[in-house]
Amino acid sequence: MCRSIKTLRPPAIPEEATEDEVRAAALQYVRKVSGFRAPAAHNREVFDRAVDAVARATQELLDDLVVRGHR
Repeated sequence: MCRSIKTLRPPAIPEEATEDEVRAAALQYVRKVSGFRAPAAHNREVFDRAVDAVARATQELLDDLVVRGHR
């Protein structure tokens, strides 16, 4: 697990995660999995698509989670 990816659900954070927080976590995940901090120009498109897909999946997960004692 990437140590720089933080938990994005309550009660770890007091409010809903922002779009920027979700995107930052997705970027860290893709960086870790791909092994690239910044992709070469010929990999930029696929890298960005992966970040978008992970961000969407993360937001869906956070939207659908039921956390006891919250909401």
